[in-house]
Amino acid sequence: MRGKFIAYYRVSTARQGRSGLGLDAQRQAVADYLNGGKHSLLREFVEVESGKLNTRPKLGEALHLCRITGATLVIAKLDRLSRNAAFLLTLRDSGVKFVAADMPDANSLTVGVLALIAEHERESISKRTKEALAVAKRRGIKLGNPNGARAIKRAKRGNRAALATIRQRAANHANQLRPDVQDIQKAGVTTLAGIANELNARGINTPRGANWHASSVRNLLARLNQ
Repeated sequence: MRGKFIAYYRVSTARQGRSGLGLDAQRQAVADYLNGGKHSLLREFVEVESGKLNTRPKLGEALHLCRITGATLVIAKLDRLSRNAAFLLTLRDSGVKFVAADMPDANSLTVGVLALIAEHERESISKRTKEALAVAKRRGIKLGNPNGARAIKRAKRGNRAALATIRQRAANHANQLRPDVQDIQKAGVTTLAGIANELNARGINTPRGANWHASSVRNLLARLNQ
């Protein structure tokens, strides 16, 4: 590989950034992609933030340095960022050359399509959730019940579409967390309580916005294994 490159990595928490959990794997992915040659890696930027946030100051710094040096931005794992429309649109509109180690053929058009898909998915999930809540409300089910789908079943007033929407929402949330769960397990944390503690430490909430416990991690792992 030839040319000048600037690397951009993302980790979910300050703890993860300090420990190198996940960061070493990203650095290795970039190193494997560059694979020696006469390239020059000018600088590395590490973004420490939650994937749910759209603010990415380190990305802004990396793109600025690429512009003034003519370097190419290299990303370890575009697939982990492909659900974030704000990130993808920033990358697409930056005017900076970029390459992703896990998707080397990706370009501005590809990223633009991914951004549209991510935005459509977000809007679809929001619409389905609102529709399910409206159905539940019309049927007299008290909203905000912590038992969710279980309460609808007990009331025997939930219809199949509402239950399917709730299950789909939980499945989508589980799939979004799959990389984080795998990172945690690869780091040697395998107990339900341990995984719950690590998810909480990363600032990741359950689908209901609550903290994780052993029971909720058990449900999460069951969905991931389906």
